[in-house]
Amino acid sequence: MNIIEIIEKKRDGLALSEAEIDYWIKGLCEGSIADYQSSALLMAIYLNGMNDEETFYLTKAMTYSGDMLDFSMIDGVKVDKHSSGGVGDKTSIALMPIVAACGAKVAKMSGGALGFMGGTVDKLSSIPGMSVFLTTEEIIEQVKEIGIAMVGQTGNLCPADKKIYALRDVTGTVNSLPLIVSSIMSKKLACGDDVIVLDVKYGDGSAMVNIIDAENLARSMISVGKQYGKNIGACITSMVQPLGKAIGNVLEVKEAIDTLHGNGPEDLNELVFMSGAQLLSKAGLYTYDEAVKVMKEKVENGEAAKLLKTMIEKQGGDGRVVDDTSLLPRSAMISEMRAEQSGYIAGLGSRALGELSMDLGAGRKNAEDKIDYSVGIVLNRKVGDYVEKGDILAYIHHNRPLEKAWIDKYHTVTRYSEVPVKAPKIVEKVI
Repeated sequence: MNIIEIIEKKRDGLALSEAEIDYWIKGLCEGSIADYQSSALLMAIYLNGMNDEETFYLTKAMTYSGDMLDFSMIDGVKVDKHSSGGVGDKTSIALMPIVAACGAKVAKMSGGALGFMGGTVDKLSSIPGMSVFLTTEEIIEQVKEIGIAMVGQTGNLCPADKKIYALRDVTGTVNSLPLIVSSIMSKKLACGDDVIVLDVKYGDGSAMVNIIDAENLARSMISVGKQYGKNIGACITSMVQPLGKAIGNVLEVKEAIDTLHGNGPEDLNELVFMSGAQLLSKAGLYTYDEAVKVMKEKVENGEAAKLLKTMIEKQGGDGRVVDDTSLLPRSAMISEMRAEQSGYIAGLGSRALGELSMDLGAGRKNAEDKIDYSVGIVLNRKVGDYVEKGDILAYIHHNRPLEKAWIDKYHTVTRYSEVPVKAPKIVEKVI
């Protein structure tokens, strides 16, 4: 068995065996298979896909490529939520402190930015002083003490995913169903969580272009999860426009904090409470309706925001940002983008906005790129809103002058309509 034969087999559209997939993942982790060979195989998978068996074998091999975490010493039901990726998606930062305040245990591990889609780890890293890398022992101790920890992957958790994740980001192979399934589920299965809710997005600003693909992805992940005995569900959500108003790391942290104070945008609020109610009801802590009520109480009485502050401080960060977001890093300049015509906003190019934010420095074009946490875009108008020519569409937070090409590209993002347009629904379906 050799990697060239495996690449050629998948290149020709044939199914790989469990032994062949195990051989690849072992060689990838040990370094005996070169990155360029793995990149070639990833492209073959991207072009030809994988069947259900192959996807399960790949997920399994990645899951067992490193340590398996045991959170059984943490009393209570361990819950997690994972997004398939989108633009402006800061849901976890608002959601997880709320469900932890409601009695669930949260030991959440997240990834970094992937292409034009931001990552929770990078957003949390924008908080001054905050560490997102804890040992397993530190995670367990923190969750036992305060009920929540939000971190990046531990040193040897799913090392195969870390390598593949980085290669996908720079080889144009992000939007592949089996690669997304195996990446997400290997990390979930390697952790000790009991209940998982998946936020599977579709639309221009996500990995899945249409709702059918999103449902297929959700059902594939649920199938893999159930084979491992996980209590798992999914929300199918729209990414035809960015979630909330903020795009960019520290800007999204601020919006998540605003949400915990009861001042978040309507679409983010809806997704937070629907996802949280699923988690808490699947965990057996409340009925769905009870969960919504209790979650709102934890926001109104300040317990959820206080828990986020405690978590930040436990992880070395400046917890004062929860009470005063002006302490978060700020860009040197803020510019306004104004409407070039009057009308109802009929569409916003989520992917283009994500790419424009990445061009400012908020994301990575290459694996080694350093992120500028302070830059990004804050939308002032969204789909369905009426604007007059000259009205402010968005505020651009930047640290270098905006180039004409960047500004010209921005003005192609917004589509207008002379007749009223209905704002898109956020949660399309619960599976």
